[in-house]
Amino acid sequence: MAKAKGKVEFKEDICKGCGLCVNACPVNIISLDNDRINVKGYHPAFVAEMDKCIGCANCATMCPDSVITVEREMV
Repeated sequence: MAKAKGKVEFKEDICKGCGLCVNACPVNIISLDNDRINVKGYHPAFVAEMDKCIGCANCATMCPDSVITVEREMV
């Protein structure tokens, strides 16, 4: 049976760190980067374990600023 894998990309410079993507991720791989601040003064979101991404795009759907793009492939 084929398994879905995904690749998530963030436009970090426009992420406002709202955390909606963090809450929407069913595999809990998205976090806010508390060690960095983007050009807007927010802690941007990032994927900690990309190999666990299932490509569901829940994060992109929840993002109010269209910061996230998801590529999905079947492996």
